[in-house]
Amino acid sequence: MHNKKPHLIIMGLFILLLGLLLCSILQGPVTIPTAHILHILKQAILQHPLSDAVPPWQQSIILDVRLPKTLIAFFAGASLALCGLVMQGMFRNPLASPSVLGVSSGASLGAVLAIYLGLSLYSAWAIPLFAFVGASISLFIVYRISSQRGHINVSTLLLSGVAISTLNVAATSFILALSLNNWDVARMIIYWTMGGLEGRTWDHVFIILPVALSGFIILFFYNKSLDLLLLGEQHALSVGVDVQRTRRHLLIISSAMVGASISVVGGIGFIGLVVPHIMRLILGPTHRYLLPASLLAGAIALLSAELFLNQFLASKAIPLGVITAAFGAPFFLFLLIKQRFLLN
Repeated sequence: MHNKKPHLIIMGLFILLLGLLLCSILQGPVTIPTAHILHILKQAILQHPLSDAVPPWQQSIILDVRLPKTLIAFFAGASLALCGLVMQGMFRNPLASPSVLGVSSGASLGAVLAIYLGLSLYSAWAIPLFAFVGASISLFIVYRISSQRGHINVSTLLLSGVAISTLNVAATSFILALSLNNWDVARMIIYWTMGGLEGRTWDHVFIILPVALSGFIILFFYNKSLDLLLLGEQHALSVGVDVQRTRRHLLIISSAMVGASISVVGGIGFIGLVVPHIMRLILGPTHRYLLPASLLAGAIALLSAELFLNQFLASKAIPLGVITAAFGAPFFLFLLIKQRFLLN
């Protein structure tokens, strides 16, 4: 099903995103009048004086708690979806995604190692840096194993991704076991690996924002290259695309974006698998439309998961990563079954 009016779809996603952003700021355990929230946001953006009718504690809740969480959900969801889209296009396989190829688990391993070593106490950039390194190493190993004379074997790519992901999870569990004698560190690792937005502040926004914005802009310049790669390496080479260099650039950008996202929100999986695939079903294969649509839909997916969690499961203390996995894992199985029927 390829929609003939992609601009309308993208506009609809944009309007839906604006509504969810507003809902995310409105929602919380403390009820604040909508007029006050709008006044606080207007004051923050336009630097107008705050009305006497708005108590300072309401301003603090909106600007210091809800707004940073909302922005992080936006940037993380959009980044993970865009990276999934790029990997699916680059490797020509709908099952490719940061979580399936071991990139997310590599970023998690790097971040957990930074926490265990206590580096996060000295620099706010320690976790993002280690997450980026973990994501890059994992993706590089998977890429090298599956690449032969410049060609990618897709089956080897997916299997090596699963193997590297399993190794990363095992190493993460090993570090967790070592940290059990220090309950504060162990609790921090457990809480972080399950994913979530609780306790995220403007410091976290400033970690993910520059990487995400840079990635958004750069990836949009690769939309034609991704279209050509989707048609095959030989076709891309025949029209002048430097396949190896393009893939190298895309891998570095994707690793940075996944590393920054995972380092801030923790173990959030399947956004990069599900969202791009659905957008491709709706809009077709053209990355000129898929890139903005996946960006918006990724942000919508994570914001929706957070709103669902807060609305229905807040009292159960369910981590955000559980919600995304609960929806994403069945979809992954559906893709596997569908591919099996196509092969038969």
